[in-house]
Amino acid sequence: MYRFLLTRQWVILTLLGLVLIPVMIKLGFWQFHRHQHKVAQNAQIARNLAATPVPVTELAAVGRKLPQGDMWRRVTATGTYDTPHEVVVRQRTAADEQTIGYYVLTPLVLADGKAVVVNRGWIPAGDDLTKFPHVPAAPTGTVTVTGRMMVDETTAVSGIKNTKGLPPRQVMLINSRQQAKRVGRPTLGGYIEQTAPRTKDNSPELVPEPDHDSIGPHMAYAVQWWLFAAAVPVGWVVLVRRERRDRLTAAAREATAAEQAERAEQDGPAGPASAPADPGDGDGTTAADAGPVDGQPVARTAGSPD
Repeated sequence: MYRFLLTRQWVILTLLGLVLIPVMIKLGFWQFHRHQHKVAQNAQIARNLAATPVPVTELAAVGRKLPQGDMWRRVTATGTYDTPHEVVVRQRTAADEQTIGYYVLTPLVLADGKAVVVNRGWIPAGDDLTKFPHVPAAPTGTVTVTGRMMVDETTAVSGIKNTKGLPPRQVMLINSRQQAKRVGRPTLGGYIEQTAPRTKDNSPELVPEPDHDSIGPHMAYAVQWWLFAAAVPVGWVVLVRRERRDRLTAAAREATAAEQAERAEQDGPAGPASAPADPGDGDGTTAADAGPVDGQPVARTAGSPD
């Protein structure tokens, strides 16, 4: 009764299940690895934020990409702001993660003549996106900035398209190599996300500390994919048993119908009606043979023997 598994419908269904199982298992491990990455990243953020701030030149250098392990390390930098080369970064959200505006990038020139890009914080977009917005003035003279060291943004990593033809002094990515061309002086790799000092009116609004407590839904997604993979063979067995049961039921009905038809054919149509009985008293005698009635002799017919 399992020959139906060789039908086209069941062969396709079985092959589909065999393909889905490893795909779902792989998707589960993909989500699990994302979970592991998130946990490791949270640990790194917490560890680097708790570390004592170091001079920026101990982590960053000209023409060198900031190591991933140094991301979110707290650093200090002392110098003077180069406001003529200040730019804003488009399409950035405020601390509420809803309001769209700009990040303000200002080069900080160190004592040795090198520069480091500083993200001074967020400002609202304003009404005209084609013009350079009003930016709170950077402090003048020598200043000391404390902040988190960040890796240069790229389209491949951030997913942000580096749009061309933007209004003057507006960019899409925070990238020290791009800013070095604007500044015209050696610039350290990476950039500083300022955390101190804070302005009196909190403008620009400092970028909040990254979330390093939430682990996201990746582990739950991984478990879901694995459950789906386990459900495929279970569902296949259930469908096979149901199909077998339905086929057995149909076969039993067909057998019963065939048996009833055969019996009806063997019995045939009903026979002809029986002929009426001869008149008489039921013992084979006829009226002519009957004896005298009430003592009177019965007349004999002509030609009857005496």
